[in-house]
Amino acid sequence: MTTSSAREALPYRDCVGVALFNAKGAVFIGRRKHDGDPEDSSEMGAPWQMPQGGIDAGETPREAALRELYEETSVRSVSLIMEAPDWIHYDLPDELVGIAWKGRYRGQRQRWFAYLMTGPDAEIDVLRPGGGEHPAEFEDWRWDRLEALPDLIVPFKRDAYLQIVEAFAHIPQQLTDTP
Repeated sequence: MTTSSAREALPYRDCVGVALFNAKGAVFIGRRKHDGDPEDSSEMGAPWQMPQGGIDAGETPREAALRELYEETSVRSVSLIMEAPDWIHYDLPDELVGIAWKGRYRGQRQRWFAYLMTGPDAEIDVLRPGGGEHPAEFEDWRWDRLEALPDLIVPFKRDAYLQIVEAFAHIPQQLTDTP
């Protein structure tokens, strides 16, 4: 258990997230693969999430978003719809501070992007992502309603997902109204 002051002394990990929409206004969600890694244990209660990951040195958030999307789903056929207007933060639960990310962070500060998938669903390969060059983070995936996602992810990310839903709420209707 960490103290509040110890938690506050830790920075947030800069990260990106991708809301990948199809032409019907549904969003990609993947079921996280559990491999016994203690850093992964936080995902077991509700293992669904959208693609996300850290920003590498020298990389812009948008470059990181496209890289993470490819590394987790194999998807490259996308068109940018929009970027969320603000960074979205979440804190790790006390029991994971000091364990996840080798104890260096209190949570994540995420930049979220909404993309339209312009290729076929067959392009998605979560079992051999990035042409098999990257370890699989997901064991399954599906298209779902954006507003359903906050109830499918781990509880400590719920508030962040509510903000993502709010930022991108207009997109499903916009996509289905497009001729």
